[in-house]
Amino acid sequence: MLFRTSMIVTLTFFMFSFGHVQGQDPGKADMLLLNGKVWTGESPDKFEEALAIKGNKILAVGKTSEIRNWASAETKIIDLKGQLVTAGFNDAHTHFLSGSMGLANVDLNNATSEEEAIKAIVDYAKQHPEKTWITGRGWQYTIFKNGMPNKDLLDKAIPDRPVFMSAYDGHSAWVNSKALEAAGVNSKTPYDGFGSIIKNENGNPTGALTEGAQQLVRKWIPAASKEEQLAALKIGMQYAASMGITSIQNASGSIPEFSLYENLLQADALTLRSSTALSVGKNTTEADIAAFAVLKEKYKGHPTLRASAIKFMVDGVIESHTAAMIEPYADTNITGDLALPEKVYKTLVQQCDAAGFQLYTHAIGDRGVRVALDAYEDAMRKNGQRARRHRIEHIEQSQPADVKRFAKLGVIASMEPIHADPGTVAVWEKAVGKKRLPHSFVWRSMLDNNVQLVFSSDWPACITPNPIRGLHTAVNRKTIDGKPADGWVPEQRISMAEALKAYTQGGAYSSGDENVLGKLQPGYLADIIVLTKDLFTTPASQVYTTRVALTIANGKVVYQMPLQEEMIKE
Repeated sequence: MLFRTSMIVTLTFFMFSFGHVQGQDPGKADMLLLNGKVWTGESPDKFEEALAIKGNKILAVGKTSEIRNWASAETKIIDLKGQLVTAGFNDAHTHFLSGSMGLANVDLNNATSEEEAIKAIVDYAKQHPEKTWITGRGWQYTIFKNGMPNKDLLDKAIPDRPVFMSAYDGHSAWVNSKALEAAGVNSKTPYDGFGSIIKNENGNPTGALTEGAQQLVRKWIPAASKEEQLAALKIGMQYAASMGITSIQNASGSIPEFSLYENLLQADALTLRSSTALSVGKNTTEADIAAFAVLKEKYKGHPTLRASAIKFMVDGVIESHTAAMIEPYADTNITGDLALPEKVYKTLVQQCDAAGFQLYTHAIGDRGVRVALDAYEDAMRKNGQRARRHRIEHIEQSQPADVKRFAKLGVIASMEPIHADPGTVAVWEKAVGKKRLPHSFVWRSMLDNNVQLVFSSDWPACITPNPIRGLHTAVNRKTIDGKPADGWVPEQRISMAEALKAYTQGGAYSSGDENVLGKLQPGYLADIIVLTKDLFTTPASQVYTTRVALTIANGKVVYQMPLQEEMIKE
């Protein structure tokens, strides 16, 4: 989805802080939502007509005639006119700073060929002669003949400035010769980390870099200032509000990055709930983990800002054959490898588990998933029994025996429906092969095995962060134009109620907030969205056409679709 800063600032957006909102009358509501279809989230078919909000919490839910009694002369009234109301979306796996920074760069998500991608890059370069580097992301592996990019066309198009384009998933990069030159990367450059400098038959770099090798070039891109990062986050929060996202869970981060959210909080400018899983790898020290623990305790139980989790990367992605598989890929004789040596990973898991952190592990291949489950089980055995809500992220391939282990171990399955959009899986499917295809993005199997399912976007590592598109994929397993006709691995489809639950209550459970967030019940936090279509009655094939009409976060209107302005009456 093409989205530019100039488009973002046209949104009708109301800035707010997460401080407690005082009502005029302590016995009355600050806001009423009337004459709607309110999905409370208590069960698939539990609906009410209206709700009342006092401060930042839901005061009452029920019939319009009952809820009207909570009004005073100062109460804001919203006539829903039959529209569907649900809890706000919780994007439980995002890289929000990266996504926000990228809104002002080249967007290749809509490029369906290498030529279209080149045109988008050239157009951007012409519009930004002041840029010393041309950066962007979003290209699909499917637009390149061999599944990976080559610098030849890029060199012809932009010969005088370095170009760095991340793949849509962030696990590969496409660079030109000028970028390689700036970084000093050539045929003699050694690299023995996770990933590779892809070279041709003559040993020369092709312009494609995978996984950690991307950093050889990325580190030379001029860093954004703190002010630029804060400005980008504010734009990103506006963007999120327009899609009904009221909570995010950052699936990577550092102390300097977390401090940006602290600054926003202190300035009353943090307009969504944010938690961060701090990144840990083989170079992380005990001092680093101790510093993370200080942040964890400082924000323990905070209603808006948290840093109580740790993020590991145990493998890569299937398209570049860097995800760890049990058996070789169907289109090559390799199995991929672990991003961390298994012994190192298990030691770090045990250490961070003992320190009381929630754990996230990126694991896409079926071997990666098994290694993560093994590490969690080992830590539980060594550190003793306690309440844990560890997660595994993505789980694009998994074996049936391992799916059953999730519920047994209490491990959350954190998955992104948008990654299974059938329009993006050609290279992925070729690598996986027909034999393993039934084990792909197994949402139905997870639910049938009583696994806690959490949905998210992985923004900016996705074609769009819009939860509505994720819902469309979850219930259809088809593209928005209905392909394939029978659905892609259709037996893994889930119902709309199940998908909505994963996008709302699932995220709340993951952060330990299931008793105050993710449902529309009295006493719950007032994070609420109004939709233009009834997702429960709209034909499944048309789910993607739904828009967010209104977003309420912490009891305040933070986004209103321009054509919906007549809804609100003072």
